[in-house]
Amino acid sequence: MLDIGPRIGCDVVNVVDVTRSIELFGRRYLDRTFTPHELQTCAGPARDQRLAARFAAKEAVVKVLRPGDVPVPWNSIEITRAEWGGCGVTLSGNAAELARAQDLHDFQVSISHEADVAIAMVIATRSGARIEKKDDIADD
Repeated sequence: MLDIGPRIGCDVVNVVDVTRSIELFGRRYLDRTFTPHELQTCAGPARDQRLAARFAAKEAVVKVLRPGDVPVPWNSIEITRAEWGGCGVTLSGNAAELARAQDLHDFQVSISHEADVAIAMVIATRSGARIEKKDDIADD
């Protein structure tokens, strides 16, 4: 099977789940899940909603990356704040390696949140083509 063209991932997160994780695990959860930039960007009113939206975006990125058995630490996916007000994606570590190996680039993200739910959509461009598995090739 040829795997070309864009990849899309989306995710929805209940804000209360993020709030509970912060209450249960505190700084340990925050530091393992979010980067210092994300924590700074989300500080203030509606913090948990903003963090939930970023967590949804991280999940959506993982869906685009299709990591299989490769561990992708949450901190290797950073949802940045753009000057114009929107968000971007910065990858490091295993997340960046997976993107390079699959020729995935130009990650775009859209996030939104309300009091109880957050959602994110991520798309990445894939300019190359590769065969996923030999078994997917039909014999004539």
